[in-house]
Amino acid sequence: MPHTATAARHPRLRALSLLVPTLLLTACTSSTAAPRTATPAANSTAPHVTGPLCAALPTGADPGNPTFLAGQPVDEALRWLPTLTTFEAALRTSGVLTDLPAGTGVTILAPTDDAFAATFSEDNWDDLMTHHTDQLRTLLKAHLITGTHPIDDLARAGTATTLDGVTITVTRTGPTTRLADRADTVCADYQATNARIHLINAVLGPLPVTADGTDHRAH
Repeated sequence: MPHTATAARHPRLRALSLLVPTLLLTACTSSTAAPRTATPAANSTAPHVTGPLCAALPTGADPGNPTFLAGQPVDEALRWLPTLTTFEAALRTSGVLTDLPAGTGVTILAPTDDAFAATFSEDNWDDLMTHHTDQLRTLLKAHLITGTHPIDDLARAGTATTLDGVTITVTRTGPTTRLADRADTVCADYQATNARIHLINAVLGPLPVTADGTDHRAH
């Protein structure tokens, strides 16, 4: 009976004995709930690409969709775009992306496979890729701009200087944007890590056209 007598003489001890489990339960509940409240919300601002070719490129949950590419390094992102196989192979072969200043980012004006097929004969292109790396690098630098620029920003500026030192005009033409009075964007504003990618329908740069319409380069 000593325990009963002690509880009777000390009602505060009895109240405390009932309160301790409640405090422990509250502490456990708070500790398990904290990570849920600290979890960051999902990114609701997915990249928005625009242009007539966008509908034919990966969308939604398809591999290579704009949201997926936004988290990829630029060289990997280019590999996921099925219309850029020629351009991606040329960048990889030339190593021109390594010329970029570290941390500055890059805007890429990426000609489609059809654009390359309309510009270079197969023999000419193979020769550039295998024997004239200096000319290839100059050609590719005509499609690179330092910094990450949305297409609307380029159009507002009116001009842009490419990595080969040439200043090109940039003008809005309805749903697309015209570059150097020569190429139009066909799907603009892809994002990659520290990069913007704008697909264009013509090849820029100083090299002459050698395609004669008889080549059948696979794309």
